[in-house]
Amino acid sequence: MAGRFDGKQALVLGVANRRSIAWAIAKRLADEGAQVAFTYQGERIEKSVRDLAATVDSPLVIECDVRSDEDVARVFGEVATTFGGGLDILVHSVAFAAAEDLEGRFTDTPRDRFWLALDVSAYSLVVCAREAEPLMETRGGGSILTMTYLGGERAVPHYNVMGVAKSALDSSVRYLAWDLGFKNIRVNAISAGPVRTLAARSIAGFTTMESMFEERAPLHRQVDAEDCGAAAAYLLSEDAANVTGTTLYVDAGYHAMGM
Repeated sequence: MAGRFDGKQALVLGVANRRSIAWAIAKRLADEGAQVAFTYQGERIEKSVRDLAATVDSPLVIECDVRSDEDVARVFGEVATTFGGGLDILVHSVAFAAAEDLEGRFTDTPRDRFWLALDVSAYSLVVCAREAEPLMETRGGGSILTMTYLGGERAVPHYNVMGVAKSALDSSVRYLAWDLGFKNIRVNAISAGPVRTLAARSIAGFTTMESMFEERAPLHRQVDAEDCGAAAAYLLSEDAANVTGTTLYVDAGYHAMGM
């Protein structure tokens, strides 16, 4: 399998630590030959991201505030400079909702935090895709991947406003796939089962969610970040050259069950 991404240049948004799904994807890309650049959000996780990036000889680690169009444009400008004007792969693994909105009732979500969740978790894919488009066009095409969850399709207790944001993200994938397909740019999503990441721990009742998942999923087992990394490698590679606008479920079959 080594060499599937030889000569490819990738940008990964959303690594927080070594348990991040984004890191599992980045590591898989690098192991198979890609050059991988990283973004981080805030000083709190900067060292963690830089330390991980160093293990794969990353040429660029840069801070990015996805709520600022100007900052996103600055980041992609740096990416263009680093990668000689081109980009083959964009991995978007960015989401946020206020912790208090993942505990109580969705009904009580205030307007400002509703828009915060949608801005960070859904619109950020749109603005990043827009900035990636000309860089990918110079390479003859590219592949964009984001991370979603079943809570965007079904009501999951305590997922609340994040579920609404994931629903918007899912729809954005389909519209972006149509817009960018003319330039041979594919856009897909992975819907993972519950994975023990930094973000997941902020969801009330996460351990209960895990136990129910294992009981009801057809394969009766948990999934981990490396499972997502393997699926991402497929979607981002030429093996999936005719796959776009698609959500690939990496959830041991849980999505197929009625209860």
